[in-house]
Amino acid sequence: MKTEIDKKAFEVFPVLESERLFYREILLSDSKDLFLIRSNDDVMRFMDSHKMESIDDSEKFIKYCGESYKTGNGINWGIIEKCSNSFIGYFGYWRIFKEHCRGEIGYALNPIKWGAGYMTECLETMIKYGFNELHLHSIEANVNPNNERSIKLLEKTGFIKEAHFRENYLYNNKFLDTVTYSLLEKDIKVT
Repeated sequence: MKTEIDKKAFEVFPVLESERLFYREILLSDSKDLFLIRSNDDVMRFMDSHKMESIDDSEKFIKYCGESYKTGNGINWGIIEKCSNSFIGYFGYWRIFKEHCRGEIGYALNPIKWGAGYMTECLETMIKYGFNELHLHSIEANVNPNNERSIKLLEKTGFIKEAHFRENYLYNNKFLDTVTYSLLEKDIKVT
């Protein structure tokens, strides 16, 4: 049983690949594309965080991702569509709880790419990476219970609902519910 995060994952940023996508570090040159995603009403509807209001906001986000990687507290990838070489979204282990070998994920995709199966492809790749390379024991996702698309994606990739917390999250002066999903390494056969 693995009981320690692989520190080598934080020496050189891991570049990954799947059939139609590749995943690399989010760069400042991605700030415009990131802004278009994080300022979109459809994307932000269930994100329960503030929309980006400027390119400066996306640059701050990218810098935060870089710092998180440098400190070993998270890894966040830009999702690049191979056929267009375009930044279409991001995926991240936003928080890594090293002492528990657990990672919390977050992701977003440009809505013009919704429905193409890209997030399923991405999540399957990231699950394999998380268990095989990062040596996670479990992966966690916290979701707004009204975000049916995200819940369907998580369940499709093997995540199991662990809890529904009532009004545990304060956003815009309103208490919101949160649903927590998780995936244990033993829940799936990772190859």
